[in-house]
Amino acid sequence: MMRGRPDASQKKRLITSACVLAFFLGFLFVYRGSFFGNGSSPLEYGSKSLRKLGSTYLGGDEGGDAKHEESFAKFDDADDVIVKSFPVCDDRHSELIPCLDRNLIYQTRLKLDLSLMEHYERHCPNPEKRFNCLIPPPPGYKVPIKWPKSRDEVWKANIPHTHLASEKSDQNWMVVKGDKINFPGGGTHFHYGAGKYIAHMANMLNFPNDILNNDGQLRTVLDVGCGVASFGGYLLSSDIIAMSLAPNDVHQNQIQFALERGIPAYLGVLGTKRLPYPSRSFELAHCSRCRIDWLQRDGILLLELDRLLRPGGYFAYSSPEAYAQDEEDLRIWKEMSALVERMCWRIAAKKNQTVIWQKPLTNDCYLQRAPGTQPPMCRSDDDPDAVWGVLMEPCITPYSKHDHEAQGSDLAPWPARLSSPPPRLADFGYSKDMFSKDTETWQQRVDQYWSLLGSKVSADTVRNLMDMKANMGSFAAALKDKSVWVMNVVPEDGPNTLKLVYDRGLIGTTHNWCEAFSTYPRTYDLLHAWTVFSDIERKGCSGEDLLLEMDRILRPTGFIIIRDKPSVRDFVKKYLVALHWEEVANAEDGDEVVFIVQKKVWLTSESLRDSD
Repeated sequence: MMRGRPDASQKKRLITSACVLAFFLGFLFVYRGSFFGNGSSPLEYGSKSLRKLGSTYLGGDEGGDAKHEESFAKFDDADDVIVKSFPVCDDRHSELIPCLDRNLIYQTRLKLDLSLMEHYERHCPNPEKRFNCLIPPPPGYKVPIKWPKSRDEVWKANIPHTHLASEKSDQNWMVVKGDKINFPGGGTHFHYGAGKYIAHMANMLNFPNDILNNDGQLRTVLDVGCGVASFGGYLLSSDIIAMSLAPNDVHQNQIQFALERGIPAYLGVLGTKRLPYPSRSFELAHCSRCRIDWLQRDGILLLELDRLLRPGGYFAYSSPEAYAQDEEDLRIWKEMSALVERMCWRIAAKKNQTVIWQKPLTNDCYLQRAPGTQPPMCRSDDDPDAVWGVLMEPCITPYSKHDHEAQGSDLAPWPARLSSPPPRLADFGYSKDMFSKDTETWQQRVDQYWSLLGSKVSADTVRNLMDMKANMGSFAAALKDKSVWVMNVVPEDGPNTLKLVYDRGLIGTTHNWCEAFSTYPRTYDLLHAWTVFSDIERKGCSGEDLLLEMDRILRPTGFIIIRDKPSVRDFVKKYLVALHWEEVANAEDGDEVVFIVQKKVWLTSESLRDSD
């Protein structure tokens, strides 16, 4: 008998044991995200390895159904199966931004140029690999503090990141006090408060009563590298609305803080692609120690600001280069001054640590430049309003014939601007009567919405609103008397009416709703979706993905107003239990239905345990 040779039964047992061990190890590998709930492994895109809501959601149904496989069926052909639950992402993914997620870049091994900030630009997972889970709130999450108190304080538990308080302690960005984070209104270049700094800028420009809105002539502002957006927050009292812009960088949660405070803000970066705003959108661009190299790539980033500024618009720059006397700062100042002079900008004011440049009102200076002057004028076939995924161009965008002859944008002062037909209506062949009718129609619809919401809303219930398909911005215009602001979103493949939104003194962005939006979870109180579901259906995108994305964006206790065809309402109703939404109103309006839902407050069992 040969030694070491197992008999048949031993061999069978070994094979069985090996299979069991392999299965167990595979199980641990697949479920590592939820098994090691406090670990540091990244979310695997497209993985079905997320814990089920029914087993961890407090009060959830045990053994609920997992998320259905991706379905791109037409809403009219959808079945009647009620979805009972979605998986829940691990608690460490409570701040997931799918298209601005560093883990996705690592997993897909994207080759990006870090010096050009490409890693801070949008990189979205493929549709079949989008996250398939509900984003949980952090431990101890509370319904946000109401505006206007929220400008100055937020719950620490809602954004449990205090590193900026210590890192910027000498600049009065934010201060931790007990269970709240306070915002004294300071910034890197305005330690003693944004209010005084804003009044100082108005004084530099000789505006009446040191008020920066200049009797309503200055309304829309782009604040680049905004920090926690105190500059934008303090502009609101002057009837100025700012798009506060910053990337998801080492100061990771600055935009999250801004939105939690109820201040308009957007995650974005001056990198390689145009910002998602049309040309001639802002009266003022602002950079306070924003740490941007404006001289790189032949001044392409300054030229992007030039594209965005209106005729006669200002660029306020507070930085050591504007006042310091060391050799490097003097070099930068000299080169920057030469660049903006070739761009036909002039110094409107320079005092202490701030310089304010102004764009020309007409094309005259551009036409008088010597041949071969750099930067060049943009090609005649360049569309300055094409922005979605479009690379920046190192060239100067000339004014339209209308703006040149009018010697400016020819816009009414605020607030008359909101209801005055914008000159750029003609770009779309729209008449003034069409504009007036659209404004009137949406006023009636918004009145209907508030009537349907009834006692669910009071004066301070909602603050951050999003119109997911804004058209001319009339939904936002109808809310003019409420203490809210609206992010007006215009689809990337439709008429580029976002410039009409800005010409009305409102703000917004371009987006494709087949992808995730550039914001943190739990940042909006109300989403308005007019035929958005029908639009993505035509594109062949997933309605389930859109529902999950809307849930990610929406704050607990927030509302969604869907105006669409009846089959869309029926589709959404199937998911109410799984999403922890409850029906508020269901009404018919001609061929469309109005369906309003409210998101419930919920915590995972882990979140509740960690908050105790």
